[in-house]
Amino acid sequence: MPSCKNKYLFRAVNEHLTHNGVDIVDFVLYTVYPTAAFFLVGFIAKKTGLRQVFTYLIQAVICFVFAAVYYVVIPLGGADGLAIILALFGGLLLFMARKQKIQQEQQNTGEI
Repeated sequence: MPSCKNKYLFRAVNEHLTHNGVDIVDFVLYTVYPTAAFFLVGFIAKKTGLRQVFTYLIQAVICFVFAAVYYVVIPLGGADGLAIILALFGGLLLFMARKQKIQQEQQNTGEI
């Protein structure tokens, strides 16, 4: 417990600051897990020759799954911001997959 003259300051700070149960180390790990899965899919796709469209789709699904799990499982909204970013990134990957598919169709028909 703090000294007598600082106990009011200590109490005021503790009453106004909230802790959501997620430490900074946990948050960094929550960031590393989807990143590792994302790059692992890219590496495997490159080694196996998987088409870019399917790579984007798989990576988008990974982002959406991590976003949903983080939103539901992490207590007190500790990773809601990260879940939102992952969901937005998943949406961006879907648009990239669509663009890649359209470009492949144009190349196959000879239109550029």
